[in-house]
Amino acid sequence: MAYRELRTGRLGAMESDWLTLGQAAKYLGVAQSTIRKWSDLGRVPAFYTPGGHRRYRRSDLDSFLERSGPGGRLRSGPRILVVDDDAAMREYMRAALEIEGYTVSEAGNAAEGMTVIEREPPDLIMLDVMMPDVDGWELLRRIHEEHGVGAFPVLMFSGQVDGADEAESRGAQGFMRKPFDPSELIAQAKQIVPV
Repeated sequence: MAYRELRTGRLGAMESDWLTLGQAAKYLGVAQSTIRKWSDLGRVPAFYTPGGHRRYRRSDLDSFLERSGPGGRLRSGPRILVVDDDAAMREYMRAALEIEGYTVSEAGNAAEGMTVIEREPPDLIMLDVMMPDVDGWELLRRIHEEHGVGAFPVLMFSGQVDGADEAESRGAQGFMRKPFDPSELIAQAKQIVPV
Protein backbone atom coordinates (compact mmCIF):
# COMPACT_ATOMS: atom_id res chain seq x y z
CA MET A 1 0.00 0.00 0.00
CA ALA A 2 1.37 3.36 -0.92
CA TYR A 3 1.21 6.24 1.51
CA ARG A 4 0.05 8.44 -1.36
CA GLU A 5 -3.07 6.24 -1.70
CA LEU A 6 -3.66 6.53 2.03
CA ARG A 7 -3.47 10.32 1.94
CA THR A 8 -5.78 10.67 -1.04
CA GLY A 9 -8.37 8.42 0.58
CA ARG A 10 -8.36 5.76 -2.13
CA LEU A 11 -8.22 3.07 0.52
CA GLY A 12 -11.58 4.01 2.01
CA ALA A 13 -12.14 1.99 5.19
CA MET A 14 -8.46 1.00 5.25
CA GLU A 15 -7.51 4.63 5.91
CA SER A 16 -8.31 4.32 9.62
CA ASP A 17 -6.00 1.31 9.90
CA TRP A 18 -2.97 3.62 9.71
CA LEU A 19 -2.01 5.72 12.73
CA THR A 20 0.38 8.63 13.12
CA LEU A 21 3.14 8.47 15.71
CA GLY A 22 1.02 10.38 18.24
CA GLN A 23 -2.04 8.21 17.62
CA ALA A 24 0.00 5.00 17.88
CA ALA A 25 1.61 6.15 21.14
CA LYS A 26 -1.83 6.93 22.57
CA TYR A 27 -3.17 3.57 21.33
CA LEU A 28 -0.37 1.72 23.17
CA GLY A 29 -0.45 4.06 26.18
CA VAL A 30 3.22 5.03 25.95
CA ALA A 31 5.22 8.18 25.19
CA GLN A 32 5.88 9.08 21.56
CA SER A 33 9.61 8.83 22.20
CA THR A 34 9.10 5.27 23.48
CA ILE A 35 7.31 4.03 20.35
CA ARG A 36 9.85 5.89 18.20
CA LYS A 37 12.67 3.99 19.97
CA TRP A 38 10.78 0.69 19.63
CA SER A 39 10.48 1.36 15.89
CA ASP A 40 14.20 2.08 15.66
CA LEU A 41 14.92 -1.19 17.48
CA GLY A 42 12.54 -3.14 15.21
CA ARG A 43 10.13 -4.08 18.00
CA VAL A 44 7.20 -2.24 16.40
CA PRO A 45 6.93 -2.20 12.59
CA ALA A 46 6.63 1.27 11.10
CA PHE A 47 6.08 2.63 7.60
CA TYR A 48 8.16 5.71 6.77
CA THR A 49 6.62 8.30 4.48
CA PRO A 50 8.75 10.04 1.83
CA GLY A 51 8.96 12.97 4.27
CA GLY A 52 10.36 10.71 7.00
CA HIS A 53 7.21 10.54 9.13
CA ARG A 54 6.24 7.26 10.73
CA ARG A 55 2.92 5.53 10.23
CA TYR A 56 1.78 2.45 12.12
CA ARG A 57 -0.68 -0.19 11.03
CA ARG A 58 -3.27 -0.87 13.75
CA SER A 59 -2.97 -4.65 13.18
CA ASP A 60 0.82 -4.44 13.82
CA LEU A 61 0.17 -2.62 17.09
CA ASP A 62 -2.39 -5.25 18.11
CA SER A 63 0.14 -8.00 17.36
CA PHE A 64 2.74 -6.17 19.42
CA LEU A 65 0.30 -5.97 22.34
CA GLU A 66 -0.45 -9.70 22.09
CA ARG A 67 3.28 -10.53 22.22
CA SER A 68 3.97 -8.13 25.07
CA GLY A 69 2.42 -9.84 28.04
CA PRO A 70 -0.40 -11.81 29.63
CA GLY A 71 -3.79 -10.91 28.26
CA GLY A 72 -2.14 -8.80 25.57
CA ARG A 73 -1.28 -6.07 28.06
CA LEU A 74 1.77 -3.99 27.31
CA ARG A 75 1.96 -2.81 30.89
CA SER A 76 3.67 -5.73 32.55
CA GLY A 77 6.81 -4.33 34.21
CA PRO A 78 6.99 -2.78 37.67
CA ARG A 79 4.81 0.32 37.88
CA ILE A 80 6.51 3.67 38.50
CA LEU A 81 4.64 6.89 39.20
CA VAL A 82 6.49 10.08 38.18
CA VAL A 83 5.18 13.21 39.92
CA ASP A 84 6.58 16.46 38.51
CA ASP A 85 4.95 19.71 37.38
CA ASP A 86 7.33 19.83 34.38
CA ALA A 87 5.68 17.89 31.52
CA ALA A 88 8.94 17.70 29.54
CA MET A 89 10.74 16.14 32.51
CA ARG A 90 7.93 13.60 32.96
CA GLU A 91 8.18 12.70 29.26
CA TYR A 92 11.96 12.34 29.50
CA MET A 93 11.72 10.07 32.53
CA ARG A 94 8.83 8.07 31.10
CA ALA A 95 10.64 7.34 27.85
CA ALA A 96 13.82 6.21 29.62
CA LEU A 97 11.94 3.97 32.06
CA GLU A 98 9.54 2.42 29.52
CA ILE A 99 12.39 1.39 27.24
CA GLU A 100 13.80 -0.58 30.19
CA GLY A 101 10.48 -2.39 30.69
CA TYR A 102 8.86 -0.31 33.43
CA THR A 103 5.23 0.74 33.31
CA VAL A 104 5.02 4.48 33.91
CA SER A 105 2.16 6.64 35.16
CA GLU A 106 2.44 10.40 35.40
CA ALA A 107 1.04 13.14 37.61
CA GLY A 108 1.59 16.89 37.26
CA ASN A 109 0.84 17.80 40.88
CA ALA A 110 0.18 16.37 44.33
CA ALA A 111 -3.58 15.91 43.86
CA GLU A 112 -3.09 13.99 40.60
CA GLY A 113 -0.37 11.93 42.29
CA MET A 114 -2.64 10.88 45.14
CA THR A 115 -5.39 9.97 42.65
CA VAL A 116 -3.02 7.77 40.63
CA ILE A 117 -1.75 6.08 43.80
CA GLU A 118 -5.33 5.13 44.72
CA ARG A 119 -6.23 4.01 41.19
CA GLU A 120 -3.00 2.19 40.24
CA PRO A 121 -0.76 1.55 43.28
CA PRO A 122 2.84 1.96 42.09
CA ASP A 123 5.88 -0.13 42.93
CA LEU A 124 7.97 3.07 43.09
CA ILE A 125 7.18 6.79 43.24
CA MET A 126 9.61 9.29 41.71
CA LEU A 127 8.80 12.65 43.23
CA ASP A 128 10.05 16.16 42.42
CA VAL A 129 10.76 18.30 45.48
CA MET A 130 9.98 21.68 43.90
CA MET A 131 6.36 21.88 42.78
CA PRO A 132 3.84 24.72 43.12
CA ASP A 133 1.09 24.58 45.75
CA VAL A 134 2.05 21.29 47.43
CA ASP A 135 5.77 20.52 47.24
CA GLY A 136 7.33 17.06 47.14
CA TRP A 137 8.14 16.98 50.87
CA GLU A 138 4.52 17.65 51.78
CA LEU A 139 3.29 15.06 49.28
CA LEU A 140 5.72 12.53 50.76
CA ARG A 141 4.29 13.29 54.22
CA ARG A 142 0.72 12.81 52.93
CA ILE A 143 1.61 9.50 51.26
CA HIS A 144 3.12 8.24 54.53
CA GLU A 145 0.17 9.52 56.52
CA GLU A 146 -2.42 7.84 54.29
CA HIS A 147 -0.61 4.62 53.40
CA GLY A 148 2.09 4.23 56.02
CA VAL A 149 5.83 4.82 55.91
CA GLY A 150 7.42 2.34 53.52
CA ALA A 151 4.16 1.36 51.79
CA PHE A 152 5.62 2.75 48.57
CA PRO A 153 9.34 3.28 47.95
CA VAL A 154 9.95 6.92 47.05
CA LEU A 155 12.85 8.42 45.11
CA MET A 156 13.03 12.22 45.46
CA PHE A 157 14.71 14.50 42.90
CA SER A 158 15.38 18.20 42.49
CA GLY A 159 17.45 20.66 40.51
CA GLN A 160 17.20 23.39 43.14
CA VAL A 161 17.98 21.70 46.45
CA ASP A 162 20.42 19.06 47.60
CA GLY A 163 18.09 16.94 49.67
CA ALA A 164 19.87 13.59 50.02
CA ASP A 165 20.05 13.76 53.83
CA GLU A 166 16.57 15.21 54.14
CA ALA A 167 15.12 12.56 51.81
CA GLU A 168 16.59 9.80 53.96
CA SER A 169 15.42 11.40 57.22
CA ARG A 170 11.88 11.74 55.82
CA GLY A 171 11.63 8.09 54.78
CA ALA A 172 12.49 8.25 51.07
CA GLN A 173 14.68 5.52 49.57
CA GLY A 174 16.90 7.88 47.60
CA PHE A 175 17.56 11.27 46.07
CA MET A 176 18.76 12.37 42.63
CA ARG A 177 20.03 15.79 41.69
CA LYS A 178 18.77 17.19 38.36
CA PRO A 179 19.85 17.19 35.68
CA PHE A 180 20.48 13.45 35.56
CA ASP A 181 21.16 11.23 32.60
CA PRO A 182 18.96 8.25 31.68
CA SER A 183 21.52 5.70 32.88
CA GLU A 184 21.52 7.24 36.37
CA LEU A 185 17.72 7.23 36.42
CA ILE A 186 17.58 3.57 35.34
CA ALA A 187 20.28 2.54 37.84
CA GLN A 188 18.37 4.18 40.71
CA ALA A 189 15.09 2.59 39.62
CA LYS A 190 16.64 -0.87 39.28
CA GLN A 191 18.30 -0.58 42.68
CA ILE A 192 14.90 -0.02 44.32
CA VAL A 193 12.62 -2.02 42.00
CA PRO A 194 14.38 -4.41 39.59
CA VAL A 195 12.69 -5.07 36.24
